[in-house]
Amino acid sequence: MADPLLFNPRTYDPAHFDPETRRLLRATVDWFEDRGKRKLIEDYRSRAWLADFLAFSAKEGLFATFLTPASAADGQQDKRWDTARIAALNEIFGFYGLDYWYAWQVTILGLGPVWQSDNAAARTRAAELLSQGEVLAFGLSEKAHGADIYSTDMLLEPDVDGAGGFRASGSKYYIGNGNAAGLVSVFGRRTDIEGPDGYVFFAADSRHPAYHLVKNVVDSSKYVSEFRLDNYPVGPDDVLHTGRAAFDAALNTVNVGKFNLCTASIGICEHAMYEAVTHAHTRILYGRPVTAFPHVRRELTDAYARLVGMKLFSDRAVDYFRSAGPDDRRYLLFNPMTKMKVTTEGEKVIDLMWDVIAAKGFEKDTYFAQAASEIRGLPKLEGTVHVNLALILKFMRNHLLDPAEYAPVPTRLDAADDAFLFRQGPARGLGSVRFHDWRIAYDAYAEVPNVGRFREQANALCEFVTTAAPGEEQSRDLDLLLAVGQLFALVVHGQLILEQARLTGLEEDVLDELFAVLVRDFSAHAVELHGKDSATAEQQRWALDAVRRPVVDDARSQRVWERVEALAGAYEMAP
Repeated sequence: MADPLLFNPRTYDPAHFDPETRRLLRATVDWFEDRGKRKLIEDYRSRAWLADFLAFSAKEGLFATFLTPASAADGQQDKRWDTARIAALNEIFGFYGLDYWYAWQVTILGLGPVWQSDNAAARTRAAELLSQGEVLAFGLSEKAHGADIYSTDMLLEPDVDGAGGFRASGSKYYIGNGNAAGLVSVFGRRTDIEGPDGYVFFAADSRHPAYHLVKNVVDSSKYVSEFRLDNYPVGPDDVLHTGRAAFDAALNTVNVGKFNLCTASIGICEHAMYEAVTHAHTRILYGRPVTAFPHVRRELTDAYARLVGMKLFSDRAVDYFRSAGPDDRRYLLFNPMTKMKVTTEGEKVIDLMWDVIAAKGFEKDTYFAQAASEIRGLPKLEGTVHVNLALILKFMRNHLLDPAEYAPVPTRLDAADDAFLFRQGPARGLGSVRFHDWRIAYDAYAEVPNVGRFREQANALCEFVTTAAPGEEQSRDLDLLLAVGQLFALVVHGQLILEQARLTGLEEDVLDELFAVLVRDFSAHAVELHGKDSATAEQQRWALDAVRRPVVDDARSQRVWERVEALAGAYEMAP
């Protein structure tokens, strides 16, 4: 029987979307299913470029329909930038293989600076390329500096004729689709202007003679390129942004792009879970199915609960992303949360299942073998976990202690264009972002035992921020701050899970089991904080006082286990 909480290609019917979105999502699923598992794995292992997939996308108009905002759609009603349906496609791509998702993801990143630009010629060019089935690329990172855009060595020499053009020279590294992109959004700096005023974002073409493809820096179907520009001509129609606006465009593009990692990780975990539970349930050891052993049931139940939490949080984060505006920037917290929290939960889900299936997880004819590898990449893309943890800490005091009034944000599955994402404005002022009261979500489920238990820990964190927060000297100890960030992340994670549970009517058994996991996680991070070198005696006392034991209910756990057990045989990809 299909679990309504998990994606299952056999029963998938995205009826909540408009007809063309439903058609494209279902067509994508059918393309992969018709291709079959053997071919999927063969392409992954042979590192084949994604030509067949991109031909399918071009034929169906998939990228063009989903990634062209209404402002560039020339009146075509089905084209819009709709985060809800983009998230749905992320999940499908993750389910079948991260290589497919990656070509789509870096196209999204490449489009970011273009759709934020007032350059009409570049916008028209990008829309035409999408209509032709082309992919794009995002030329930000460099071998020597990574994503440290302050230190870019992509240099633009102004043309001597004074017509506003440049000659660009320099290298970029870790650039997806750099082998085939019809447009590469490249970040650099002028040689004649110092500081932020000299930044430039410009459009390049990977097929130009002055564009030199050096190599694929990874051993994969993903083409993560190193490329070099030698005296590349940049005309006025190629310039997307200059000065501080170029810097803001880079950060705001990453804001848009990093959101896609969470739903990709969900898709990976869902496919792997079907394989893992089916294998464990049909494997007999010592005369019993592997799933009869208590530790196996616990690990698979925890994996399922964590995966459900990933989905609930990400689905609710979509609503805040789509409802954002100049006066509501709460997405700036929930966005890095999807990046660092949901993707690291994905790693835990895979690890729990791998402990159960053991050697099976290495076999070359399984999806799980690639899932176990690919799930590691997502926490490390679009900023590391550490970078995103440090970012969310900027919101902690306002979120926990200083709530503001906001109208409730509804479920956002409407066919609307998310135009604000491309006019986010200056990438600063994070300390002024305010949030609605997180306690409201927890109060609504106060009767659920482990929600109540976790609420005790959340209240304790507020006390910590008020009475034992790191002082000025400790604030330079990033190791300690990251431990605090993990505690705060759990409170935010739980909040959106509860909001989505209320909107969807989630069964309380599943919610209670999920929060039992979060209680254990909070306790583990509190113990970690206790052991930090610079933790004060007061902080150490607080950490141990915050440790809680989840409320145990064997009957509840058994009911949730039965949901997990029902996944055995619920889906297997066609050979």
